[in-house]
Amino acid sequence: MFKNYFKTAWRNLFRNKGFSITNILGLTIGISCTTFILLWVYDELTYDRFQKNYDNIYQVIANRDFNNQVFTDRSMALPLARALENSSPQIKHAVVTTYQQQNVLAYNNKKIKKDGYVVSDHFFDIFTWQFVKGNAATALKDPHSIVLTEDAAKAFFGNEDPINKVLTIDNNQTAKVSAVVKHAPGNSTFQFDWIRPFNYADPGTKQSMNEWINSSWNIFLLTVPQADTALLNKTVTKIKRAHGNDEISSYFVFPMNHWHLYSDFENGKNIGGMIEYVRLFSIIAVIILLIACINFMNLSTARSEKRAKEVGIRKTLGSNRKQLLLQFFCESFILTLIAFALAIVVVILLLPLFNAMVDKHLSLNVMQPVFWVMASGTILFTAFVAGSYPALYLSSFNPVKVLKGTIVAGRKTILPRHVLVTLQFAISILLISATIIVYQQIQHVKGRDMGYNPNGLVMIPSTPDTDKNFAVIRNQLLSSGIITNITRTSSPITEIWWNTGAPDYDGKPANSQIIMGGLATDVDFSKTMNVKMLQGHDFTGTPADSTSMILNKAAVDAMKLKNPVGMQMRYGKTYTVIGVIDNVIMTSPFEPAYPMLMVYENRSSGMNTMRIKAGVPAQKALAFLETVFKKNNPSVPFEYKFVDQEFQKKFLTEKLIGKLTNIFSALAIFICCLGLAGLASFTIEKRFREIGVRKVLGASVQQLLMLISKEFLKLVVIAFVIAMPLTYWLMSNWLDKYNYRITISLWLFFIVGIAMFLLTLIVVSLNTIRVATGSPVKSLRTE
Repeated sequence: MFKNYFKTAWRNLFRNKGFSITNILGLTIGISCTTFILLWVYDELTYDRFQKNYDNIYQVIANRDFNNQVFTDRSMALPLARALENSSPQIKHAVVTTYQQQNVLAYNNKKIKKDGYVVSDHFFDIFTWQFVKGNAATALKDPHSIVLTEDAAKAFFGNEDPINKVLTIDNNQTAKVSAVVKHAPGNSTFQFDWIRPFNYADPGTKQSMNEWINSSWNIFLLTVPQADTALLNKTVTKIKRAHGNDEISSYFVFPMNHWHLYSDFENGKNIGGMIEYVRLFSIIAVIILLIACINFMNLSTARSEKRAKEVGIRKTLGSNRKQLLLQFFCESFILTLIAFALAIVVVILLLPLFNAMVDKHLSLNVMQPVFWVMASGTILFTAFVAGSYPALYLSSFNPVKVLKGTIVAGRKTILPRHVLVTLQFAISILLISATIIVYQQIQHVKGRDMGYNPNGLVMIPSTPDTDKNFAVIRNQLLSSGIITNITRTSSPITEIWWNTGAPDYDGKPANSQIIMGGLATDVDFSKTMNVKMLQGHDFTGTPADSTSMILNKAAVDAMKLKNPVGMQMRYGKTYTVIGVIDNVIMTSPFEPAYPMLMVYENRSSGMNTMRIKAGVPAQKALAFLETVFKKNNPSVPFEYKFVDQEFQKKFLTEKLIGKLTNIFSALAIFICCLGLAGLASFTIEKRFREIGVRKVLGASVQQLLMLISKEFLKLVVIAFVIAMPLTYWLMSNWLDKYNYRITISLWLFFIVGIAMFLLTLIVVSLNTIRVATGSPVKSLRTE
């Protein structure tokens, strides 16, 4: 029986090639887009899930309340991990790690910068990595050991056995390779080339193990299954407060399943994160697939009169409605199956481009069970949704009326089709409008005054050698005429590595706590960065600078200072405010400027920043910089970053969302136009003789075009009325998460509406004009 259904369905589809090709093309594009989105969504949802202890790993986080302004901080004190490990039967292990750091690793003549973490005992008991050589139990026993990834080991040792080979780190210490692990998956929180253990015999580490105020590390816990997180929160807070005056902070444990998708906090409350975009693109995937399904429904019902006699004869010969339903669902299933097969080919061919665009390493592994689950779900969903309305509609025909030729496609049959077309238009208007608003928001923030000029600024990481030879480097660069200014800072101008409370001063309100960013700088900070000095002056290099402080405008406003220059600030020691600079956007460009304090430091730094003279080619400047830095910093490979490029990285998520939205919106609109063209073609075919009669009676081509088009243009107007308020509400909610944001203009919707109106007119006209300009004899000769 089913064989007969499939054979009949196949013949029917093959007989109606135009109908089949239109539907297959629409469904192929829809399924391809859906597959790409599902691959991306699956990668996001499975972040860190390869960890065997995934459900029982937590990070310790603090909410620090500065005068009712809560700052969520992941930086913890070094000794807290050891104290926690013995504090509760719910905690199996507690480890501390540094933030990701970069070191120059050397072996023989090979010197390569690699990223990694310094970690405490039990790191490999909590986090499970696949060992290629060595084992988790002994990998970190020796404080002078190092664990490499496969890629890093190959980079240094080629095909040699790396175990017990000795690497030099930053030209001042050595480490013996104790193990090799597989490289971390792309959807892993930890991305590293090496792992090293803390050396507790090191004087600096010894000192930090007794300091409960200095918070510069991350702490992770492995708990027993179904641990009481509320009790753990109290335990951590109690232990931390017992070892120092930390009444402004409350601590909590944050589960691994929230690290990536729910990473954003505002005023101490979790406000989501990437989960918003996962939901957004999941909805877009469904929408695109539904648009393709709607095409199938519309085209199938539009050609219903051609199938009416077939249904009438089948019913007369004894077919019941169930059998007819199965027949039409078989046609839908075959079309979907063909479209799915073509979509998989498209995905395989375009996946490298998609990976490059989203900066991931997605793969389509047809051997995984999850692929077949997703494939089966997509095929069945598409086949059922696309075929449901045509099957129900066609199988409901009365055989007597059909065979007598009295069946008429009235308002009841046209209305559902109009509703579906209107839905397509509304979705298209929504997607176009949303895409434009996302673009406008990104451009709005890009055009924001950052408080400094990033063009021509080059950053080169500091090392002990560059700090020691800074005076020589400075003189060589400035005397060249290629570099106009140079300074050094504790962190890049594009980041804040130092968060602190505001200093004390006379007249400070009681219980006033403000979270501020800190920056240590050398001379010429404002000149190099082109930051405006609002009051006072910059550091000059005199001995007095060691007790001088500079504030930014946001700090002055937050501290409510009227005449800050000359004021005494108590911050470990007493500083004198010598200047106020304009606000500089160092963190998120979507947020207000951060209150900042700056102190003078001329011995060590984190970053050298210099400005290339206007008109000097970048390649010429970089070649000169490389020569100078290699001469004065020979042990470290030359590395640089342009400030403007680093600043652009702050828009990566928004750019990605905008790019994906652009592509999938364009494809959704293309599918919509494809269906519209097919529907217009069937409408014209149905009114073929009417058009011929009208031409004989003197109707012009323009009149005929408007006759066919007005039916669809009315639907565009209705769709616009539906889509405009819905889009405004959705995008207003999206923009609400940004402090620095655009105002949605109503003109945008009218422009999009007109564009959709014209697009519909063009698509329908292209299908109408052939008939409208043809000879009416062809349509009337059978009358």
